[in-house]
Amino acid sequence: MIQSSITQQKELEGQGITQKVREVEEATERTVIEVERKARRRLRTFDALKHRNFRLFWFGQLVSLIGTWMQTIGQEWLVLQLTHSPLALGIVGALQFLPIMLFALFGGLVADRLPKRRVLLFTQSFAMLQAAVMAILVTTGHIQIWHVYILAFLLGCTNAIDMPSRQSFISELVGRDDLANAIGLNSSLFNMARIVGPGLGGLLIAWFGTSFLFVINAVSFVPVITGLALIDISRLYASPRRQAQPTSAQGTLKSLREGLSYIKQTPIVLLTIAVVGAVSLFGINFNVVLPLFATTILKVGPSGYGFLSSCYGIGSLVAALWIASRGKRPPLKQILLACIAFSVLEMVFSLSNLPALSFVLIALVGATQISFSAAANTTLQTMTPDHLRGRIMSVYTLVFVGSIPIGNLFTGGLANTFGASVSLLAGGAISLIAAIIGWFKRAPAEQYLEQSRTVRS
Repeated sequence: MIQSSITQQKELEGQGITQKVREVEEATERTVIEVERKARRRLRTFDALKHRNFRLFWFGQLVSLIGTWMQTIGQEWLVLQLTHSPLALGIVGALQFLPIMLFALFGGLVADRLPKRRVLLFTQSFAMLQAAVMAILVTTGHIQIWHVYILAFLLGCTNAIDMPSRQSFISELVGRDDLANAIGLNSSLFNMARIVGPGLGGLLIAWFGTSFLFVINAVSFVPVITGLALIDISRLYASPRRQAQPTSAQGTLKSLREGLSYIKQTPIVLLTIAVVGAVSLFGINFNVVLPLFATTILKVGPSGYGFLSSCYGIGSLVAALWIASRGKRPPLKQILLACIAFSVLEMVFSLSNLPALSFVLIALVGATQISFSAAANTTLQTMTPDHLRGRIMSVYTLVFVGSIPIGNLFTGGLANTFGASVSLLAGGAISLIAAIIGWFKRAPAEQYLEQSRTVRS
């Protein structure tokens, strides 16, 4: 009897040990799965860089965009030195982006009809020439405000052709499977440049003056032009020539109508472009008064202004890498919620006069803005057929960037009359209204997405 009890006790102890071993094994397995999942997510963040052509383009753009952001900081500071007028800042911004409003649709036709690599080689070379002329004028001391106006307008003409081709070229570098990831990485490099460029630019202005920034920008175009020249066209994922050649019946106006008709007939594309346009017009153009906000509200110098812009870039970079790690098209609700958050945060930022708080707020503004714009970009590119992508992205460029001239005049005019805080508050409020309207008008777009998923399945 005693022996039987001892045996039963040992069996129970053995079962308990076995159960504990199983629990440990299950916990270990869950930990391993979680570690592997996180590792796969980290790897997926940079999936698009496995494509050689995309690597060449991406790293070249990174160097060039750092120079571009340095020139942007230098140009804004130069305009204030020459004129001491926030309205002049608005005029420069308007002249730089007005050509995009006028010629972006034509740029989309160029993107659909000509090899995008050749188009980009031309536009990047011309942009380098523009930067070199600016560098010479500033370095020699001959720069006047009308020079800045003319060169800003010429750069805008270049960007009107460059931007639709650059946006739609990404799909040819990586293909559809890695497109969302590539768009996220492209947004991240833009914001990495925004972190480095303004901060370094502000320091260089304080140390050497504005002229050095324009020289650096001119030189920074060499890597991106070299990268474009080294791209292997045989490894592109689509043939621009096959897609782009119009038939004899397809004139310019008919081609434009084809793209616009697709937008009108596709609710998700129409809603996305409408909200992007409204927010870009009134909310995202706050950069035009950021130097004024830094000097009159926060009372910081050029280095503080550069750091403010860098904080915006840090927030944007974190959000862009998060988007890249997801590697898929975001739901419509996410786009609209990011837009609402951006608008509210911009309004809160406009009311701050504490530098430390403003640095944190502008980082959050950057994170929500890039979450909104990158998600909208991904949605448009993944919902658009290859042969229309250049034209659809030209409309996106038109509303996202081309609306900036009017927005700059609106923001600069308000700042000139009522101050920087009021102009930022008004822009955020109007953007919030647009986002809320989009939220209540989203039903047809969501139905279209559901029908699209049903058809594909």
